[in-house]
Amino acid sequence: MDLIFGRNKKEQVEPVRAKVTGKIPTWLQGMLLRNGPGMHTVGETRYNHWFDGLALLHSFTIRDGEVYYRSKYLRSDTYSANIEANRIVVSEFGTMAYPDPCKNIFSKAFSYLSHTIPDFTDNCLINIMKCGEDFYATTETNYIRKINPQTLETLEKVDYRKYVAVNLATSHPHYDEAGNVLNMGTSIVDKGKTKYVIFKIPATVPEDKKKGTSPWKHTEVFCSIPSRSLLSPSYYHSFGVTENYVVFLEQPFKLDILKMATAYIRGVSWASCLSFHGEDKTYIHIIDQRTRKPVPTKFYTDAMVVFHHVNAYEEDGCILFDVIAYEDNSLYQLFYLANLNQDFEENSRLTSVPTLRRFAVPLHMDKNAEVGSNLIKVASTTATAVKDKDDEVYCQPELLYEGLELPRINYAHNGKPYRYIFSAEVQWSPIPTKIIKYDILTKSSLKWGEASCWPAEPLFVPTPGAKDEDDGVILSAIVSTDPQKLPFLLILDAKSFTELARASVDVEMHLDLHGLFIPATGGASRTQPPAEQQRDRASHGQEAPQN
Repeated sequence: MDLIFGRNKKEQVEPVRAKVTGKIPTWLQGMLLRNGPGMHTVGETRYNHWFDGLALLHSFTIRDGEVYYRSKYLRSDTYSANIEANRIVVSEFGTMAYPDPCKNIFSKAFSYLSHTIPDFTDNCLINIMKCGEDFYATTETNYIRKINPQTLETLEKVDYRKYVAVNLATSHPHYDEAGNVLNMGTSIVDKGKTKYVIFKIPATVPEDKKKGTSPWKHTEVFCSIPSRSLLSPSYYHSFGVTENYVVFLEQPFKLDILKMATAYIRGVSWASCLSFHGEDKTYIHIIDQRTRKPVPTKFYTDAMVVFHHVNAYEEDGCILFDVIAYEDNSLYQLFYLANLNQDFEENSRLTSVPTLRRFAVPLHMDKNAEVGSNLIKVASTTATAVKDKDDEVYCQPELLYEGLELPRINYAHNGKPYRYIFSAEVQWSPIPTKIIKYDILTKSSLKWGEASCWPAEPLFVPTPGAKDEDDGVILSAIVSTDPQKLPFLLILDAKSFTELARASVDVEMHLDLHGLFIPATGGASRTQPPAEQQRDRASHGQEAPQN
């Protein structure tokens, strides 16, 4: 397992041509851009957690049936400081670092004061966000980094706090049809309040504004939701949207602010300040996008941990929303690098298997309904919402499938009725072994898997002019635990789930987290400068250059 998790990966700065077997659809032109941890040791120091690793961007450029691969470490301030010191000097969520090797009492006390509300890392290793015509590497702190998708060059650093008061933000924003970005973050003890802030970033600057002005300056707070606890806000990784509502789960997986404020002086990680309270409830907040205010009815369900929302939509006066839920927070614990060793199989048995759950929430409370009655009349689900009190409703989900993670959909159906989920299948361990297409309507599935292969999050790309929801292809970057098998980009037909093609590359590919597909414009993809294209064609068939 050290081959996959513990070993630092070499970047492939110059594009290398992949060996393609099968036939890539002629319409598939563009770039698959992905992000994830790639460096886990710096000098003699080692990160504690796999999610702490330094961000390694990689891309597959697809044009005219050919595929070119490249990868490059995000040149964040965190990366630069660590490399210059030849050791980890910037703290990550699971690893506390000390810039001053002497750690004398005066410097430590001063550093402690500056870490009360930490200046978090800009090691943006989780996802890629599109904002207008620009692309950003993202994590869950207040920092994101603009990147050049063609060269993977790291550009300016953006601090959310300059535009909206948040200390943490999700890496899973939503986009409307105009390309505007809707995201949310946590504002920690700002003016005596801790709140969850939903904010909107416009895709373009209004025409009447000064030319060249950044869309960031027009970021607006969409809605604020007070945290139920001033000093223990909920952790969350994503949220849901419908055409008219936002769905936010305030779960009993909480960040203890007081513990976080003293973590540095105590020499413990911020991750140790996260705790799951199984005796508490999970609160379901529904925000009306038209009024920008939460629906007054209090909806709640049992304690659970959700990282990924799948989709949400409105049907017959209800909101139906699907999430991947765990019974506890054991998933995060499993990815400590100490567990990802030769005893991996024994260490990483999931105590809580990720389950696809469908919830139903009534948008209008029937005042005449009896306490204890089910308010859901939608025939398409067995999920219930039981009236508990006049203004409280207890929601129980329909369990759809066990063993799914990293869900994606046809994004044209985001916030709307949909049928298919494309996901990684996980069973006894948190590591995906197959790709699955789950049909919500028929409760059936199709799968792809191959010995020694670990697939990344599957991404759906629609066929141009497609009418069917599953008319398109699935793209997934595959790494192998077999050193004799090269990593490859897998291309599946999304309808039949049969393999169309694979593009194998002789590089050190890492297991990534999330990313997006950038369609080519004007015919074939021109995601490399002409000089690079000529050089690649001239070096056709050669091995990848080593750095």
